[in-house]
Amino acid sequence: MLIGIDPLLTPELLYVLAAMGHGDDLVIADANFPAYSTAPRTRHGQVLTLPGSTAPAALRAVLSLLPLDNFVDQPVRTMAVEGSPDEIPPVQRELQEVVDNAAGRHWPLGALSRTGFYEAAGSAYAVVITGERRLYGNVLVKKGVVPPDGSA
Repeated sequence: MLIGIDPLLTPELLYVLAAMGHGDDLVIADANFPAYSTAPRTRHGQVLTLPGSTAPAALRAVLSLLPLDNFVDQPVRTMAVEGSPDEIPPVQRELQEVVDNAAGRHWPLGALSRTGFYEAAGSAYAVVITGERRLYGNVLVKKGVVPPDGSA
């Protein structure tokens, strides 16, 4: 254990977060996401597991250390509901709240179609699969930069 670090952040996940560069994407996925078939196409080629975690809890832990990319309008993107792209499921409302709290402001989530999300996930740095059982509990998180003064 380390002081001040969310216990969901495993040694493997800490390594991935530190190794990612500006603009790299991380997938935080629900339990239904095809993580093991997607991961071989990612840059890191690995699936990290947080089986007891919800997607919002995993995102909260990641965003406690990972800066969001403020060079893009939507550094966090979800998977749109198939056949109802304007619908925002409760899990995605929770994800929005996590992003807003981490950013200290409202920062709207982007949405990709299911196939668009899978394509984007294939070029991500790595995939973190959670125990999230609610449908559409998937997010892509784009890493930002840490300025020389170390502020977020």
